[in-house]
Amino acid sequence: MTNELDHTNQSHGGNSSEGHNPGHDVGPHAGHGSTQPGGVLVSEHGYTLELDAPILGSGLQTVSFRIIGPDGQPVTEYQNVHEKELHLIAVRRDMAHFQHVHPVRDVSGTWTIDLNLNPGVWRIFADFHPAGNGQPMTLGIDAFVGGTYEPHQLPAADRTVQLDTYTVTLEGDLVANEATELTFTVSRNGQPVTDLQPYLGAFGHLVALRGGDLAYLHVHPEGGPGDGQTEPGPKVSFSAVAPSAGTYRLHLDFQHEDSVRTAQFTVRATAAAAS
Repeated sequence: MTNELDHTNQSHGGNSSEGHNPGHDVGPHAGHGSTQPGGVLVSEHGYTLELDAPILGSGLQTVSFRIIGPDGQPVTEYQNVHEKELHLIAVRRDMAHFQHVHPVRDVSGTWTIDLNLNPGVWRIFADFHPAGNGQPMTLGIDAFVGGTYEPHQLPAADRTVQLDTYTVTLEGDLVANEATELTFTVSRNGQPVTDLQPYLGAFGHLVALRGGDLAYLHVHPEGGPGDGQTEPGPKVSFSAVAPSAGTYRLHLDFQHEDSVRTAQFTVRATAAAAS
């Protein structure tokens, strides 16, 4: 099934190694495969996400923000997570538009990025790990984009997504409060893709958002480049824990031939079986 909605970053060029630091941390944390989702709060553990302008125009907009630390000052030192100091996820609240980007930080602690925004209410997620802090975290804040807003229904659940010449299929299910395996298989023109390129330190990067409150689950692939076991496709597997039953939107980023593509799926998490 071809995705019904207009998602911003289904395909964009650029080698993922540009501007990346070699080190990365793939340990789980809140919002990253944990049963405690991130992104619901704007402030947590003494850290606050602060937008310069919560009201924005439509189209290409420069968005700037800071992470305010427990001392009341902007944070200027971070640990790398998936080869970046900070990951920014922007999604319209009807989940019709999605972007995963990496802003630039200046010495004062202000982050800046250009986002292509459509009218409506957007949720902005900052996924980061402050240096010296024991746990990474994901904070979220709403931004309001002016213009005529046309909400979209979420596409029906399906196990196959078509992205131009690429087909991505999903195996596995989400179960509330249980670790389950999700496996994505990538093919092109009917042939398995066996030369996926590393993207953010892995052959795939998955973000899951819960319908209703956009609770943020950032799950991790099983294995990765250079471990001597993980093949560069056609399958990419993840371990995921859904915090509840309900509808989720999965966003799989993968890189092939120097372009990053995003395949998106609607799935339903079921309640755990009674013991």
